[in-house]
Amino acid sequence: MKKSNNAKPITENDSRQAQFRLLLAVPLSALAVGLGYAVLSLPSQAPGLSDHVAAKLEISGVSNPVTAVLLNFRGYDTLLELGVLLLALLGVWSLGAAPKRREPSPGLVLELLSRLLVPLLILVAGYLLWVGGHAPGGAFQAGSVLATAGVLLLLAGWRLDTRFSGLPLRLALVAGLGVFLLVAVVLMLAGGHLLEYPPSFAGALILLIEAAATFSIGTALAALFLGGRPEKGSHR
Repeated sequence: MKKSNNAKPITENDSRQAQFRLLLAVPLSALAVGLGYAVLSLPSQAPGLSDHVAAKLEISGVSNPVTAVLLNFRGYDTLLELGVLLLALLGVWSLGAAPKRREPSPGLVLELLSRLLVPLLILVAGYLLWVGGHAPGGAFQAGSVLATAGVLLLLAGWRLDTRFSGLPLRLALVAGLGVFLLVAVVLMLAGGHLLEYPPSFAGALILLIEAAATFSIGTALAALFLGGRPEKGSHR
């Protein structure tokens, strides 16, 4: 019997890829060691900033300290988080169009479940957005619930209509970051500092930013689940 040789010879390209992976592992390992050292060197008891937040909570525009920190005292952190989420989606879209759906019909159970749960999830997202000013909630929680409704629709076979898969979709994705930047620029032109809200308008500005961010976060997370640029198709 002749011994079949199915092994492919190692090409120069494969060798370069192996060397690249090895070189990439070195800085990643150094980063992991540095992060581990930073975490282990943290003090066991830290004073924190809760007293400072509580002292300024009255002028923040909200009564929930978490929302006050994320949208007022350190609003630029949340601004950058929205930018990172948008960059992550652009990275996925750069890989190509979303794979075509080949699975059979979702069936009556999933179709009925989506019709029942999607309106409820939208209501829950609206509640989390509104309650974030004085209780646990806010844009990221509401956006995650809104994305859940979008994922459920995608699993049920729903796709964007051609009219909404182009510019309207892109406007929805950048709405949160755009409104955040617009508020920051307007405040600076009015003589203030970056994202330093006037106490009398702080609550309204935070609600405006969170509403736009909720819409963008939900859209971006659902688009990430799709796995690529949405193809222009018919609406179901």
